Amino acid sequence: MNISFLGNWRKKRGPAFGVAVFSDGDADAAGVAELLSECELLRSQAGQAGVELDDSAASLQALDQLVPRWRDDEEILPWLGNDAGLYLGTVIIRTVPGAAWEVWPSGHPVVRLASGREIDVVADGHTWASTGAPELSHVYAEVAEV
Repeated sequence: MNISFLGNWRKKRGPAFGVAVFSDGDADAAGVAELLSECELLRSQAGQAGVELDDSAASLQALDQLVPRWRDDEEILPWLGNDAGLYLGTVIIRTVPGAAWEVWPSGHPVVRLASGREIDVVADGHTWASTGAPELSHVYAEVAEV
């Protein structure tokens, strides 16, 4: 039986990429930063590979050196991309003076630098997880030198 609208409905869609943060207005900046820094999947994957994620620039270089076995797993890839972006943002927030999380009205978290520039670290995390470029350490180096 060929029902055309069912065929379109059942087509596999790509995974939704990104992270959203919503609150009732009572969330404090420290609580949001702590929540966004968890990155459990990335920490688990890195730990299995012997890489300790200590929120330093050196840990970003270590992540860039990991063998990307996750690229073969369509289910884990988007989640790992989210975590990689959030971890990159966490390192920036903790090491670059004046950097802070900013949550857009849509709920999308970005890093705002003291200069006012906003970095979409989640998008960078997704491209790193799927292609390896830009390397997380390179994004960090670009941001840290500003």
